[in-house]
Amino acid sequence: MEKQDALAALAALAQETRLDLFRLLVAAGPEGLSVGEIGDELGTASATLSFHLKELKNAGLIRCDRVGRSRIYSPDFGAAQALVGFLTENCCQGLGSRAEATGSRAEATGSRAEATGSPAARRRRGASRKARS
Repeated sequence: MEKQDALAALAALAQETRLDLFRLLVAAGPEGLSVGEIGDELGTASATLSFHLKELKNAGLIRCDRVGRSRIYSPDFGAAQALVGFLTENCCQGLGSRAEATGSRAEATGSRAEATGSPAARRRRGASRKARS
């Protein structure tokens, strides 16, 4: 995923109604939902819903298929996975994949937290000192 595509996707999701809408579609799965079903679930007016669907579609996060007279919207899981991949690989320098290899994110970040003197590391050191005294 290119940086501009990631920015467009993040900008589209950085709005409460669109984030709720995207999460609803993800929960519905690849079968998707009709505009009427989405409106009923979210309690959003048709005109407003149309605007938000357009924004998510333009960002490449959802698809729209015509089934008979209905439009069915579904998430583009490939685009969502590409966004997560971009964030964890390019922004976090692969930390997510190292955490999976070791079994937990805490293990992957714990040694760095200890070395940097993070607040969490200081609390752990303070708790162990109190326990010893």
